[in-house]
Amino acid sequence: MTGVLVVTGTDTGVGKTVATAALVVAARKRGSVVVVKPVQTGIAPGDDEPSDLDEVCRLAGDVDVVETVRLTDPLAPDSAARLRGTPIPHLSEHAARIRELALRFDTVVVEGAGGLLVRLDTAGGTLLDLAADLATNLPVRVLVVARAGLGTLNHTELTVAALRGRGIEPSGLVIGSWPEDPGLAERCNHSDLPQVTGVPLVGVLPEGAGAVEPERFRAAAYLDGVLDGGLGG
Repeated sequence: MTGVLVVTGTDTGVGKTVATAALVVAARKRGSVVVVKPVQTGIAPGDDEPSDLDEVCRLAGDVDVVETVRLTDPLAPDSAARLRGTPIPHLSEHAARIRELALRFDTVVVEGAGGLLVRLDTAGGTLLDLAADLATNLPVRVLVVARAGLGTLNHTELTVAALRGRGIEPSGLVIGSWPEDPGLAERCNHSDLPQVTGVPLVGVLPEGAGAVEPERFRAAAYLDGVLDGGLGG
């Protein structure tokens, strides 16, 4: 089954890239996979600093990847582009590229930048707009990566509400970093997140998962159950 899996977060630094790598591990067991990062910020073009896609490949193993544009400054893509007068692709170009990839791969995993409403182009297009566009003629699932601690209920509810406002029902929530010794807030949020959002909690990544040896990361199969009966065959 051809489909698109969009990975968004409730904020920046919530664990989207590690979650993306775990999803690639799961999806590759079901067919061919490509990972798309429409915009990478905080790394200058030609810089040797590892990108999000480099990290995905390190953790998940060799996988096809597409990074459309890099912007030097660690800002929202539209801000980073306007700051230096750098032209960046319109959202429609990202959508067209993803549709082309969906003809060649069983699963296209799209990792956003920051949260759902961060602008990916200078015309105001967001990851939400991209997901809604793709959903007009492709099966699209959206996974929301959230924090474990205080503030996550509000941020996650807002993200879910924005998706539903565009007619997209989130497929699941993933806690991007679960502490070894969770406190009261984390323990309550674990049960409250699915209750207040009405979206199932489909995965919990342990704190430091991205720092383990790649072989151990792949063997852990953190998010293998996410794709059962759905995207990717």
